[in-house]
Amino acid sequence: MSFTFARFRRQFAALTGIALDAGKLYLAESRLAPVMRAHGLADLAGLVAAFERQDNSILVRDVIDAMTTNETLFFRDRTPFENFRAQILPELIASRANERRLRFWCAACSTGQEAYSLAMMLDQDARALRGWTLEVLATDLSTAAIEAARAGSYSQFEVQRGLSTSRLLRYFHREGESWRVNEHLRARIDFRDFNLLSDYAGLGRFDVIFCRNVLMYFEPEIKRAVLARLGQTLNEGGYLFLGAAEPVNEANAHFTQVTQDGVWRARRRAPPHLRLA
Repeated sequence: MSFTFARFRRQFAALTGIALDAGKLYLAESRLAPVMRAHGLADLAGLVAAFERQDNSILVRDVIDAMTTNETLFFRDRTPFENFRAQILPELIASRANERRLRFWCAACSTGQEAYSLAMMLDQDARALRGWTLEVLATDLSTAAIEAARAGSYSQFEVQRGLSTSRLLRYFHREGESWRVNEHLRARIDFRDFNLLSDYAGLGRFDVIFCRNVLMYFEPEIKRAVLARLGQTLNEGGYLFLGAAEPVNEANAHFTQVTQDGVWRARRRAPPHLRLA
């Protein structure tokens, strides 16, 4: 591994939390080549020097967009969504009956399929949720991914990955060669750029957080810090959805495992006078 690539890996991990594989220099160079051309940089060393200064927000954005993975699909892994609708949503409706308000956060939403999957499930339970305030926040590190999610336009291949014909016809309409999410569903989701290493204070608290298939890319100490913040951001008794393949050891400090496929529940908080300083 070259010294230059080692520097870039450290810079990128500090900014995003993502640990790039030390053996993926060729992949990084191929992904970054268009960025370097667009910004007039001769090679990776020039990009590292410019990236290190972080005085060019457009360059930082373009590097993040080039290097982040946006692989996703509708109702990914299916079982977590089935558990959400069959068990978790009814439990939340019962426990939040006085407030009649639920807040959801898709914390690494990529190009939007997860957030729209959640919105479809909530819409299908509209009768039970009549009179409730429902808020869905969907965030991602990649500006390009958020722009695509906000547009809600997907190819035939993308809608065939996870969507039933009935849901496709109910929640989408054709626009040329693409399928676009209907306006009433798009309007229910607040899409924003957000770095999971940032301050969460302005986000408020949530009843359910989806943070699936992203922590596996983080360095261990950053993963632990993000999980701690996610735990602090959940309401009492709230739920966290992780990817089924993600390691669970770090989550045990803040959550109780509900299912083996990545559903966790926030641990009960001690009263203020019993908490350690």
